[in-house]
Amino acid sequence: MNVKAKFQHLMDTQYSRPAGVLGWFIGEKMIRQHKPETLWTIEHLQLQENERILEIGCGAGFAMKQIASLNGGHNVTGLDLSETLLQSAALRNRNAIKQKRMALAHGSVEEMPFPDEEFTAVFSIHSVYFWEDLFKSLVEIERVLSPGGTVMITLCDGKDGEDWDSIKKMIQSELLPIMEQLKFMDLRVLEGPESRGYHTVAVCGVKSSIL
Repeated sequence: MNVKAKFQHLMDTQYSRPAGVLGWFIGEKMIRQHKPETLWTIEHLQLQENERILEIGCGAGFAMKQIASLNGGHNVTGLDLSETLLQSAALRNRNAIKQKRMALAHGSVEEMPFPDEEFTAVFSIHSVYFWEDLFKSLVEIERVLSPGGTVMITLCDGKDGEDWDSIKKMIQSELLPIMEQLKFMDLRVLEGPESRGYHTVAVCGVKSSIL
């Protein structure tokens, strides 16, 4: 493997599971880069009072901090594979954690360390690309959601006017059909903001309350 390939492999690894000083830097960089779609996602979650919210791939905790600042009585939990970013999130949200309005957990979306029906809302921003098993991940999301709970998966499907056919195909041929199979209701794809030339969308659904 040449130097360029080694560097690219390092960066790919860091974006999927940031670690160490470089991982901390990438976490802070991602906050700045993803701010438009993060704020847009939170707005379109349409949170009510006293929600129990899970962010999958919470990174350095920026979205969680924004939700905690809404003063809606929410309890927010962040899940991430990166211990480095969880440390950053803990530092950024130390007051909310101390007040027990927020919690952090280390783990993967394919096997989440939470009880059934624990959350009223689940969301992720730019983490779905790294989910190793999409079906298993969505099964877990359905499991931890309470009946009537909402899920919102935000991602990019193009840049500078050019569609990413592989991502669009994944949404239409895998993501939405699996969610339909799991009996999610009100399935839709929302058009999001342009962020650094990237086109943002969100796949949304509601867990059925019918047994």
